[in-house]
Amino acid sequence: MAAHLKKRVYEEFSKVVQIPHEEAPAKKLRLSKPSKSAALHIDLCKATNSTDALQYLLHFARKPVETESVEGVVRILLEHYYKETDNSVRLKIASLLGLLSKTQGFSPDCIVDDAINTLGNEKSHQVLAQLMDTLLVIGTQLPESPAVRQRLIEVACKHLSDTYFGVRNKCLQLLGCLGMVDTPLTKDNEGLGVRDVQSIISDYFGDQDPRVRTAALKAMLQLHERGMKIHEIIYDQACRLLSDDYEQVRSAAVQMVWVLSHLYPESIVPIPSSNEEIRLVDDAFGKISHMVSDGSWMVRVQAAKTLGSMLQVSPQFLEQTLDKKLMSDLRRKRTAHERAKELFTSGEFSSGRKWADDAPKEKLDTNTVNLIASGACGAFVHGLEDEMFEVRIAAVEALCQLARSSASFAEKCLDFLVDMFNDEIEEVRLQSIHVLREISTHITLREDQLDTVLAVLEDSSRDIREALHELICYTNVSTKECVQLALLELLKNLNKYPTDRNSVWKCLKFMGSRHPTLVLPLVPELLSTHPYFDTPEPDMDDPAYIAVLVLVFNAAKSCPTMPALFSDHTFRHYSYLRDSLSHLVPPLRVRPGILYVFRIRPNHIPLHNIYKTLFLQQSLNRVSTIQNLEAPGAQDLLDFTIRDLRRLGELQTELAGAADFCATYLRCQLLLMKALQDKLWNMAVPLCLKQNVTATAAAQQILEETYKLEFLYSGLDSRQVATIHHVRLQAKALQLILTARTRLDSLISSCEKFLQDIESFQRSAPDLPHLQDSFVDKLLELMPRLSSCKPVELVKILQTTLRQSGLLQLRLPEQTMSINSRTMRPTGESDNPLRFTTGLVVALDIDATLEHVQDPQNNVKVQVLYPDGQSHVIHPKPGDFRKPGPDRHRLITQVYLSHTAWTEPSQIEVRLLLAYSSSSTSLSSPSKLGWSDSIDSLPTPETAVEGTIPFSKPVKVYIMPKPARR
Repeated sequence: MAAHLKKRVYEEFSKVVQIPHEEAPAKKLRLSKPSKSAALHIDLCKATNSTDALQYLLHFARKPVETESVEGVVRILLEHYYKETDNSVRLKIASLLGLLSKTQGFSPDCIVDDAINTLGNEKSHQVLAQLMDTLLVIGTQLPESPAVRQRLIEVACKHLSDTYFGVRNKCLQLLGCLGMVDTPLTKDNEGLGVRDVQSIISDYFGDQDPRVRTAALKAMLQLHERGMKIHEIIYDQACRLLSDDYEQVRSAAVQMVWVLSHLYPESIVPIPSSNEEIRLVDDAFGKISHMVSDGSWMVRVQAAKTLGSMLQVSPQFLEQTLDKKLMSDLRRKRTAHERAKELFTSGEFSSGRKWADDAPKEKLDTNTVNLIASGACGAFVHGLEDEMFEVRIAAVEALCQLARSSASFAEKCLDFLVDMFNDEIEEVRLQSIHVLREISTHITLREDQLDTVLAVLEDSSRDIREALHELICYTNVSTKECVQLALLELLKNLNKYPTDRNSVWKCLKFMGSRHPTLVLPLVPELLSTHPYFDTPEPDMDDPAYIAVLVLVFNAAKSCPTMPALFSDHTFRHYSYLRDSLSHLVPPLRVRPGILYVFRIRPNHIPLHNIYKTLFLQQSLNRVSTIQNLEAPGAQDLLDFTIRDLRRLGELQTELAGAADFCATYLRCQLLLMKALQDKLWNMAVPLCLKQNVTATAAAQQILEETYKLEFLYSGLDSRQVATIHHVRLQAKALQLILTARTRLDSLISSCEKFLQDIESFQRSAPDLPHLQDSFVDKLLELMPRLSSCKPVELVKILQTTLRQSGLLQLRLPEQTMSINSRTMRPTGESDNPLRFTTGLVVALDIDATLEHVQDPQNNVKVQVLYPDGQSHVIHPKPGDFRKPGPDRHRLITQVYLSHTAWTEPSQIEVRLLLAYSSSSTSLSSPSKLGWSDSIDSLPTPETAVEGTIPFSKPVKVYIMPKPARR
C-alpha cells in the first residue's frame, strides 16, 4: 500500500504539462482615436490640384481638433504650405494656423519660428497679410513671453514698408497689441522701446492710403487701452486728421483727440497765427464740436457723444456751444493801454484828415485767429437740428451729461431740451423727457416752458405720457399759475386717457408735496369752497375730483394752515381716501374740536427696525424648541406663530418678504405634523381611507409650497435653499409611504425615483452642518441598506425615520424679498359686462407692475380661467415688458378672449403665473438599486421639474358673448 502511494506521489509531481504554442494568450491592442494629422495628410496627398486641396481644407476647418492633435496638424499644414503654389490654398493654410493657435490648452510657442520663416519667401501680399494676422494671434496667446513679442514686433517693423495696405494694417495692429510697454529706451538696446513704438505708428498718420491712417490711429488707441501713456506731441497730428477726406480716419481722430484731452487737460497749446494760448481740453472741445457739422452722420454721432464726457472744459467754451454767434468777433479784445502803446511805438498818430487812416494794416483771416473754431459756436444747436435722428439723440444725451455737472449750463440748455419735445421722432421725444428728468434738480420751469412740456400729454404713446408724468413729479415750477396749468392739463389727460389714472394721481401727489406754498392760494378754487355759502358735495367716484384731493392733501402735509380751508365733506373724503388710497394720501394732523378725527392705522406707527427684526427672530426661536413633529402642543404653537408672522408681514412692508417666507415654511411643517397623526398609522388601511386622502392632499400641498418658497422669494442663500429641499424630500417620502398603502403596482418605480432624489440632494448639498441629525442625514447613513432592501422594507424604514424626525430650524433670511404683482388694470370693480359677438375676439388690456421678478420675458405668463373650467395661458411678447426702476418691471399687454354665446354675463379670472424649472440630476450608478435586474428597467427621470406658480391675486372681469345678428 505504501509503495502504491509513493508511486502515485511520484507520478503527480513528475507530470510534465506542455502548453501548445497556439494557445498562448494574444497581446491586447490599445484602441486609440484616428489621428487628425494623418487623415489630413492623406487628404492633401490625394488632392490632384489646388481646387481639391482647398476643398479638403474647407472640409477640415468645419471639424473640431483635439488639443493633443493640434501640433501634428500644424506640421502637416506647414509642410503642405511650402509645396503649394496656389495663393488661395496658402491663404487658407495661413488662416487655419491662426485658428488652431486659439485651441484651448495649446501653446503656440512651438510654431513661432516656422510661422516667421514662412514670411521670407512669400510673394503674395494677401497671404502675407494673413500670415501677419496669424502672428498677431500667436502673440496674444503668449502674453508672458517677452522674447517672442520682441521678435514679432521686429517682424512687423520690417514689413511696414510693404506696398500692400493690408500688410501695413496688420503690422500696425500687431504693434498696437504687442508693443513693449515696460521696455525703456537706452543706447545699448537696439530693440524697440516704448517711444519707438509710438513714433513708428505716428509716422503712418500721413500714409497715402486712408485705411492705413485709420489702422495707425486705432493702433495708437490700442496702446492707450493697454496702459501706455500717449505722448502729447501726437495731439497736433491727430487734429490735422480731423479734416481728412476719409470718414473712418476722422472718426478715429475724434477718439484720439478725446483721449489726449483727458490725459493732458491742463496743458497749454498755442492758437495758430496768434500769440494766444488756451488749455488743451478747451482746444480739443472746440475741435470736436466742429465735427458735429461733419458731412458723415456717423462722425456727427460720435462727436456729439464724445462732447458729453468732456466735463473739464471751461464754462465759456461750454456755453458757446448753445449760441450761434461767434464769440469776441473771432479775436481777443485789447485794452486801451495796449492800443495806445502800439501807436506810440509805431510813431504814427491819426490826424483825422484822412478817412480810416487808423484802420488795422493786417488782413483778418477768420480761419487762423479763432479762439474757438467757428463750427463749435452753436455745436449743440446744430446737433439738435440735425436731419438724422441718431445725431439728435446723441446731442440730447451729451447735453444731459454736461448739464448734470453744471447747474448754470443746465439752465441755459433748458429751452433747447424743451423744444425737442416737439420732435417728429418718438424716440427723440422720449429721450428728451428722460434727460430733463435727470437734470430736474437744477432747473425751474417757467410758464411758457411748462406750456410746451404739457402739450406732450396729448401724445398717443403711453410711454411718452408716463415719462412726462414722471418728469412733472420731480420738476419745480415757478408760480401758482404753473401749478394750475399743470393740474388742468393733467385732468384733460385723465379725461382723454382714463387708463392713465394711477399715473396722473401719482404725478399730482409729488407736485403737491413739492409746491405746498403755491397750492395754498388755489385751495378755495380747487375745492369750490365759499366763506359764506355751502357748496354741493362733489362725487367721490369722479377720478378728477380724487386727483384734486390728492394734490391738496399732499400739499397740506407741509402747510399746517391749509386744513382750515377745508369743508366738512372734505374731511370725510380724506378719511375715505386715507383708507382706500393710503399710498397716495399722507397722514395729516388736525386741530382738536374737529368732528371727523383722522384715523391712523397701526401700520403707520413708527417702530425701530431692531425691534421688528427681534420679534421675527424670537418667533423662530420659539418654534425651534419643538423636538419632534409629534410632540404635544406643537401644532398649536405653530398655528400661533404662523398667525403672528402673517400679521407682521401685513403691518410692516419692509419685513413682508421675510415674514411670509418664514410663515410659509412653518405652514409646511404644520401640514406634515397633521399628516403624521397616530390614528392614521396605527389603523388598518381599509379603516382609514378618509385620513389617507387627507394625508395625500397634505403631501401635495407641501410640495407646492416648497416650490413657492424656492421661486417666489429672492435673496435666498444656499443654506435656506437646502432647507427647502429637505422639506420637499420629506413630502416625497410621505407620498411614497401613502403609495405603498394603496397602490403596490408602481411601488418599485416610486422607490427607485425616491433613491435618485436622495442622491441628487446629496450632490447638491454635500457639506451643510445644519442638516446634522435631520431626516435626510439619517437616510444617508442608511443608504447602503436602502439600496439593497426590498421596497416594503424601505417603506417601513422611511415611515419610522419620518415620524422620528425633528423640526429643522430655519435661519432668519436677511434680504429676502417676495415676488409679487400689483395688478392695476383690469381692476375687477366694474359691473358693466364686456360685450362682444360670439365667435369673435375681444381685447382685454392688462397693466401690472412686477416686483423682484428675474427674467420676466421668459418666466411671466397670463392665465385666463373661464366659468366652464377652460383655462388659457398666454405668453406675453418681450416688447410688452418695461423696466421703470431697479427690481421692478411693468407688463402692458392685451389678452384676446373668445367664447360661445352666453345667456347672461359671467366672470372670468385673470391672474399672472411665474414659470419655474427645478433641475434634478439622475443617478450616476443606477446599478446600486437592489431590485433592478437591468438598466433598461430603470425609470428615466426628468431632467427638470417644470410648472407655474400664481403670484398675483385673481381679477374677476364680467364678459358677455352675445349671439351674432342674422
